[in-house]
Amino acid sequence: MKRSGLCAVAGLLLLPSIGLADLQGGDPNLAKGKAIAFDMNKGNCLACHMMAGGDDPGNFGPPLIQMKDRYPDKTVLRKQIWDATEKNPSSVMPPFGKHGIMSESEIDQVVDYVYTL
Repeated sequence: MKRSGLCAVAGLLLLPSIGLADLQGGDPNLAKGKAIAFDMNKGNCLACHMMAGGDDPGNFGPPLIQMKDRYPDKTVLRKQIWDATEKNPSSVMPPFGKHGIMSESEIDQVVDYVYTL
């Protein structure tokens, strides 16, 4: 196998550990945010997105990786989760805040967790 192929495989194997350092630090809000994001009755992010540590991820939405690079302003990420249709009226992402799918504190916890990815 070529060196670039080995690097790619190694990167994929390490992907589930991305963000674990923050979770292992003991921040209960990050753990709650992850639980909500993975909960099929709340965030259900895995239905559409690939996320570190998730089984059977969706491939409809963009992968939730490098979130600090993609959203240098954390409030923009929160607005996206609150109501993705505000930025893109054709978005199929549920407006979690606008429709009351998640509470304000749940959205904050999910944002804090997703921001570590």
